[in-house]
Amino acid sequence: MSERFLPGVPGAEIESILNATPGNEIGTGKFDSPESSAALAVNALGFFLHRASDLPPLPGSEREVWPAQSLSVEVELQFPWRAGRHPVLDCLVETPSALIGIESKRFEPFRSKGGPSSLSDAYWRPVWGDQMGGYERIRDGLRDSPGRFTHLDAAQLFKHAFALRSEVHRRQGRRPFRPILFYLYAEPELWPKNGKPVDDRAKARHRNEIQTFGAAVAGDEVRFVSCPWRQLLATWANQPDGGIREHARAVTARFSP
Repeated sequence: MSERFLPGVPGAEIESILNATPGNEIGTGKFDSPESSAALAVNALGFFLHRASDLPPLPGSEREVWPAQSLSVEVELQFPWRAGRHPVLDCLVETPSALIGIESKRFEPFRSKGGPSSLSDAYWRPVWGDQMGGYERIRDGLRDSPGRFTHLDAAQLFKHAFALRSEVHRRQGRRPFRPILFYLYAEPELWPKNGKPVDDRAKARHRNEIQTFGAAVAGDEVRFVSCPWRQLLATWANQPDGGIREHARAVTARFSP
């Protein structure tokens, strides 16, 4: 187990969390794959599991009130109903002003995909308020024109946004939060199994789809922010805290995101 986690990351606790959430990353062996997105996410962000206040402000969200008050990994958020499947975010960060759900991608945007998956009628229930029109149009477009996004998992993102909005409204009795969907993506150079380059054109198309998605949901209740892993790690590498700088170097050396 120790080889799965970088120094300073509470590996035993994170492994227990992974074993208790949908996906079975450990049991299926997916976590130990050299292409694992979960391994990158929990190793990088799990470093702050018990020191959330040390997490540097996330790029694009610096205007929120920092420091973070809590950080959790592999968090299942609930839609406004009990039945069915509910989204699992790679990380959930709570600051005094915002609830930030982090979805991380590594090699997934550049793999060959099958046909579009069907969407449950439940996502068309009128429970999202009047400030989620952009995400609703993304949802409608995936049903009516499913080939619009070929690299970005837009369906997963609109579901995460719906779940974040639901969670924030459940918490409103405590204090107001702004919901932020933070999309964190890698742009790896090589496929680890065969050493072939990852297609630069696919990376460019992925970035274009991120921009298209972001423009479509601009002004909605759930703010959408995207950030390359390299930019995040560069931010960490410039922190005054030597432990955070060393962790950034370790993440880069292990995962080359």
